[in-house]
Amino acid sequence: MAEEDPKEKADRERIFKRFDTNGDGKISATELGDALETLGCVQQDEVKSMMAEIDTDGDGFISYQEYLDFALANRGLIKDIAKIF
Repeated sequence: MAEEDPKEKADRERIFKRFDTNGDGKISATELGDALETLGCVQQDEVKSMMAEIDTDGDGFISYQEYLDFALANRGLIKDIAKIF
């Protein structure tokens, strides 16, 4: 297995913390919507769609593990977001 890039790992952690505004270790639909609004690219149906895709256990929150799974599968997107945040 290839060694993980420390910068990518730090970027992922920073982005998660930026989205998790209340610091409870998970991202709610409201937090996701607020963060995406900051990026200027969100509509309510897009937030629902993203939550459905990333929240794999269906509890209404994106856990760090769910976020990590998404981030690792979408490295290009995370790199783009890291440039903004």
